[in-house]
Amino acid sequence: MSPKLETSRRAKPALHWNVERVVSELRALRLNALEQRQKQDRPPKMPSRANLTAVLEGLCAALFPNRLGPPDLTDEGVDYFVGHTLETQLRALFEEIRLELSFASGLTGKGGADHQRRAFEITREFAAHLPEVRRILETDIQAGYQGDPAAKSLDEVLVCYPGTTAIAYHRIAHVLHRLGAPLVARIIAEIAHSETGIDIHPAAQIGGSFFIDHGTGVVIGETAIIGERVRLYQAVTLGAKRFPVDESGVLIKGNARHPIVEDDVVIYAGATILGRITIGRGSVIGGNVWLTRSVPPGSHISQAQVRNELFEAGAGI
Repeated sequence: MSPKLETSRRAKPALHWNVERVVSELRALRLNALEQRQKQDRPPKMPSRANLTAVLEGLCAALFPNRLGPPDLTDEGVDYFVGHTLETQLRALFEEIRLELSFASGLTGKGGADHQRRAFEITREFAAHLPEVRRILETDIQAGYQGDPAAKSLDEVLVCYPGTTAIAYHRIAHVLHRLGAPLVARIIAEIAHSETGIDIHPAAQIGGSFFIDHGTGVVIGETAIIGERVRLYQAVTLGAKRFPVDESGVLIKGNARHPIVEDDVVIYAGATILGRITIGRGSVIGGNVWLTRSVPPGSHISQAQVRNELFEAGAGI
C-alpha cells in the first residue's frame, strides 16, 4: 500500500450517527403509538348529550307537568305522570353519571372505585333537591313576568322565554355540579347554550328571582356570584379580565376571576363586566359599558361616564 493511500485513509473523520439514541427514541414512539391505538380501540365512554337532552325535557315536564307535560294530562293523573317520569329520567341520569365517573377514572388511571354506588348516591341526592329547584324557578318565572311589560302571563314566561329555559337548565346543572357530576353538568350547560344562545357555567352561583330578557349572547363565567332579583339583558358578559398562569406557564384553574353582582342589580344590553369586581346592590349598569372596577351600591354607570373616567388627564390614551 502506498504511503499516500494510507495517509488518506487515516485522514477520514470517524462517523458517529448516535444510532443507539435514535433506536431508543423510535422504540419509545412505537410503544406510545401502540398504547394510543389500544386506547382508541376501546376508549372510555362519555355521557351522552342526546340522552341528557331527553333527561332535561323529562325533568322539566315533571317539575311543571301542567305546562310542560303531555297536553291530555288530567288532574287525577298528574302525580302518576310525575312519579313515572321521575323514575324513568332519574334512572337515565344515574347511567350518565356512572359513565362520567368511569370516564374520569379512565383519564386519571385510577381504578377500583365503586362508580355504580357513587352514581346512585349522587342521583338520589339530586332527586331530593328537585323541590327546591322548583321553588326557586317559580321566583325566576315571577321575576320574568314582573320585569317584562310584554309578558302577558306566568305561563308565557315559562313556555316561551329562552331565558327561563336557560335558567331552568342551569338550576339543574348547578346541583349536579355541586354533588360531584361536573361533566354531566357541563354538557347540560352546553345543551342550554345551543338551545338559547345563553352560556352559563354550571358552577356559577345565582340567587333567586333571576331574569334574563331576550338573552342571546349572555355569558356568565364559572366563578361568578349573582345575588337576588338581578336582571340581565342580551349580550351581557360576566367574564374574566385575565388568565393567570403558574411557573410552568400553565393556566391556573378554579381561581375566583369573575364578577360578584349583588342584589337588585340591572345590567343592560351589551355590557361587559370583567374580573373579580363587585357590582354593589341596587346598581344599574348601562348598555355597552366596559367595566373592570368595582362600583358601590346604588351606582348608575353609563358608557359616557366610563369614557370620561378613562380619558381624564390623558389616562387610557
